[in-house]
Amino acid sequence: MVSEKVTIINPTGLHMRPAGLFASTMGKFKSNVTIKGNGKEINGKSPMAIMAGGLGTGTEIEVVCEGDDEKEALQAAIDLVKSGLGE
Repeated sequence: MVSEKVTIINPTGLHMRPAGLFASTMGKFKSNVTIKGNGKEINGKSPMAIMAGGLGTGTEIEVVCEGDDEKEALQAAIDLVKSGLGE
């Protein structure tokens, strides 16, 4: 298991499009991906769960990956959040 904390920087938080982008990117990995934020644990491969998490701009989250390709999945997740999720 590997994890890292990162702050959401895109202006609208994890709404529909960024949540979909995050989930589809994480879906390419075998590892389980969990987002921890606002006192919740969210399935990082489910766009609906991510949107329901209410993770807005400035929220610090912890991305946790566990599985065969956990390091690669974590790096992709962190890079995606730091890039502003395409916004």
